Amino acid sequence: MPTENTAVNFSELVNKNKQTLARLKESPRLLLHRRDGEDLVLTTAARAEQDQTVVSAATRMLAAMARREPGSMELLLDILPDAFPWVRFLPEPDVHAFAVELVDTMRAADSVGNNASVAQMLIAWQHTAEAHSDPELLAALTADRSEDHGPVPDPRDVA
Repeated sequence: MPTENTAVNFSELVNKNKQTLARLKESPRLLLHRRDGEDLVLTTAARAEQDQTVVSAATRMLAAMARREPGSMELLLDILPDAFPWVRFLPEPDVHAFAVELVDTMRAADSVGNNASVAQMLIAWQHTAEAHSDPELLAALTADRSEDHGPVPDPRDVA
């Protein structure tokens, strides 16, 4: 039984819906390519509920582990580079801040059943790590820019 997503064109779902939906028995998800919009993922309600249950359980376990003393935060900090190799580019205080924010954001997102904020937080921290990985970019971003260049025009007024 394959575990990878099966990709089909959205038109296949519209034109051959029974045959296309039958493919959900072979694959947990169907990736529906659309010409005029973002691709969609189709799965069964049972599979979506299972996925959410797994994410919620992992979140609760991670949060519980992070709250335990002694040494739980050190363990989390030790395993972060395995899960997120890019944290190696972050300064040490930022790695700790990332770990705390990750646990807190995952708990909050789980409480409302929406993981979009976790994904956005991970992307933001990864971009921060990317900036730290490039010495020239980091220097440009952290240079003292104390000189005043005057007021910034409202972009809506610029033609």
